[in-house]
Amino acid sequence: MIQIGDKFYSNAVDNLIAEKGESGGSLTALYKFLLEEGIIDAVLTVKSGADIYDAVPVLIDNPEDLIESAGALHCGTLNMAVILEKYLGGAFDIKIAVTTKPCDAMAINELIKRGRIARKNIIMLGINCGGTLPPVPTIKMLKSHGIDPDTVLNEEISKGKFIIEIKGNKREKISIDELEEENNGRRENCRRCEFNIPRTADLAFGNWGVIDSSKNSFIEVLTDNGAKILDKASNKGILNLDKAPTGGIGVREKIDKIMVNQAKKWQEKMFSHVGGEFLAVLFKYENDLSRCIKCFACKDSCPICYCSDCSLKSEIPEWVNNTEVPPKPLFHMERLMHMVDSCINCGQCEDVCPADIPLSKISHEINVKLKEMFDYTPGINDELPPFSYFLIKRDKRFGG
Repeated sequence: MIQIGDKFYSNAVDNLIAEKGESGGSLTALYKFLLEEGIIDAVLTVKSGADIYDAVPVLIDNPEDLIESAGALHCGTLNMAVILEKYLGGAFDIKIAVTTKPCDAMAINELIKRGRIARKNIIMLGINCGGTLPPVPTIKMLKSHGIDPDTVLNEEISKGKFIIEIKGNKREKISIDELEEENNGRRENCRRCEFNIPRTADLAFGNWGVIDSSKNSFIEVLTDNGAKILDKASNKGILNLDKAPTGGIGVREKIDKIMVNQAKKWQEKMFSHVGGEFLAVLFKYENDLSRCIKCFACKDSCPICYCSDCSLKSEIPEWVNNTEVPPKPLFHMERLMHMVDSCINCGQCEDVCPADIPLSKISHEINVKLKEMFDYTPGINDELPPFSYFLIKRDKRFGG
């Protein structure tokens, strides 16, 4: 009987899925099983669009279509919580299995606390994540290293290297440290991220800790529901499961520890380290914020900013003059008051900002200060955020 805390090596029994899927295709095979058994109505995941730099969200209800989503996309910078809450009604009327990076799972957890997502109707199949890469800068970076982006078939991050598989059975390896010293490589929020394993998902998949030459996934069981699902799939002959060896478990923990230490070094390097309250951080970045054109892209992309009628756009009372650019500091202060205690450093706000304001860095730095003040880390458990008493509970799902 599979239980919480169990760890396995796994691969798909289906040869096509095992070959095309990442690390033995266990994740794709499990999705297919869940659909075929009627346990879920659809799978929310990503697949490549125009090329491997173009990650496209897709809702799949036909098991045969899942093979199109097999494989990893390190240039996939989407946050699945936004799609789940804003466009799929929070899964209140549909049962969905969703692929979650750690920041996806954390954002979903924060939205569950706010009554925006129905936890009972979702299955989170998490993937370990050492960071994602911004698509356009990555294409430019490849060209600068003499690599034609159109010839790249696949890429991965392993053992401190960005490994590129090129047409003609060629492989190139570039040091991640060297890339990031050049301000290339992973997105800045990913460099600062201390959460590499999606601990709030039902199951966590990855290749960390696979110490032999086999094409396997390392799976950790994180919830009772995850244990139940994996048990059913194994009994049905969908997955090959073997207990992960002690050595593999140790390697996985070591890799995670190294990544956490690197993240803390990046925080030390990137943050302003201004003293005082969190507002002091906001004023430290006053020049950057002066570039704001008040397009609301940060608000619209943020998984925590879910209000359909945003108070920042309200005319009664008019908190922020709708015609004033750049807006007064109150604009950013109020947005931060609404979400910064639950900021999960997903980087969405910074990705979409047309003025190149380091919004994610600002929010993350303030969030770290709040963590020190309130001993609260967003997204990792069921504890309510420190500012939860400020929430306006207009929706019946909140009990308001």
